[in-house]
This record gives sequence, structure tokens and C-alpha cells, in this order.
Amino acid sequence: MEHDIATLAARLQALEDREAIRELVAQYGPLADCGDAQALAALWCEDGAYEVVGFATARGHAEIAALIDGPVHRQLMADGCAHVLGPLTVAVDGDRASARGHSVVFRNSGNGFEAFRVAANRWSLVRTGQGWRVAHRANALLNGDEAARILLSPGDGQPAS
Repeated sequence: MEHDIATLAARLQALEDREAIRELVAQYGPLADCGDAQALAALWCEDGAYEVVGFATARGHAEIAALIDGPVHRQLMADGCAHVLGPLTVAVDGDRASARGHSVVFRNSGNGFEAFRVAANRWSLVRTGQGWRVAHRANALLNGDEAARILLSPGDGQPAS
């Protein structure tokens, strides 16, 4: 009987962890679209990183917030945009987890919305005292390059050096 309760408790914890991670990632799009740079950056650990493969990596809350507060993103918001993420596959291993999925940024072209950016994403997450937080997010355009396929693969998601 105790074994059954422990098994059920472990299964429940795994479900709760996956749901919390999906909820965390789901917050990204609305926060990006409303321009709440500080709340968006708080999804990451203090020393977390957001890597746009082939472009740059923002490290820490200030640099991640600067992506949202910057002129490129502010113009995207002024045009009208929607950041849509998911669905995700989530793998939890104790206090660490990874998630894989797609993101699409839609942009209002004046004649309606168009897919502006379609990318693969790999999220590395850690459990903190404040709940799950992003340690690293890698994002790569789905433009035929191998980097995006690597991020979506079930392996470790690290492009070869």
C-alpha cells in the first residue's frame, strides 16, 4: 500500500511539474505582446540566458528585458504582433527539465497577419524556490538550417561546435 501511494505521489508530482512548465512557457507570448519586459525576464533565473541561434545571446534579467524594450520589438508591437508558442514536449528529471516546441510570431502587415518568424525552441528549466524558471532558451529559425532540427530532436539539443 505504501508503495502504491509513493508511486501515485511521484506520478502526480511529474504531472504538476509538466503543467507548471507549460504554464511558464505559455506566459511568454502574452508578456512579449503587451511589452511587460520585467515580468517576461522574471520567467528566467537571474543568470538565465536567451539564445537566438546565429544572432546573439541575452544573459540575465536586464539583457533579456532589453530585448522587449528595444526598438525592434517595440516596432513589432506598434505594427501589431502575436507571439504563439507550443504545444511543448516536456521531460522532467528531478529539479531539472527540458522542453521542445515551436514558436510563431505573427505580424500585422496592414492587410492582415502574416507569419513573421517561425522557429524551433529548446527550453532548459530548473526548479527554484519561486517555482520553475528558464535557465536557457535556444531559438532557431526553421529556415532549413540544421540548428532548428537539432533543437527539436529528442537529444540534448546542442548544436555541434
